[in-house]
Amino acid sequence: MSTVPPAATTPVAADPAVLSDPAEAAGTPVRLLTDENWLAGAAEKTGIPLRALTAYAGTALLTSIVTPGCRLDWATLAGIGYVESRHGTIDGGELGADGRPTTSIYGPRLDGTRFDRVEDRDGGTLDGDAEVDRAMGPLQIIPATWMAWASSGWDPQNVDQQAVTAARYLCASGGDLSTESGWRAAIAAYNPAESYAGKVAEAASRYADEVS
Repeated sequence: MSTVPPAATTPVAADPAVLSDPAEAAGTPVRLLTDENWLAGAAEKTGIPLRALTAYAGTALLTSIVTPGCRLDWATLAGIGYVESRHGTIDGGELGADGRPTTSIYGPRLDGTRFDRVEDRDGGTLDGDAEVDRAMGPLQIIPATWMAWASSGWDPQNVDQQAVTAARYLCASGGDLSTESGWRAAIAAYNPAESYAGKVAEAASRYADEVS
């Protein structure tokens, strides 16, 4: 059984006044929500690429305002990002300043060969495959989840928009992620494998401990 990671230190907001107004927070780009000095220090301690950490921390701050009962922290998002794509660096790539990987990231075809078959839901417009689906982007979100939780016009390769979409899905699936039952339900919705929950918990716990 996986262990729920400890609560991570709350990121320092770039402008606390923005976070006092849910509408203003939601209208501010995620990449601008977190204090640059906090990000630089946390990136150095954890080894998480700065651009990825900017997305995770900003999304955690945004979620704390627009969905306060969720209690999703940046370390859980970072744990998912590490397991799914090594924070967008899988296969030698990296995240650009615009939040997109240098080479678009797609998971294996979900055709029943290695993983359960998932029939196409997007006509290949999101994942480039019109027969079956495959996960997309730095946090590896499948098209059905993306279409349900991403905002219209968002880019499934953009780490900021991936992080916010993942947060919405996790919060809806788990409720209060500060509880063991909530955290486990959220991660199981993302990927039901027990081994997956363990890997995410291990990475998230490490990051939370390193920034304390």
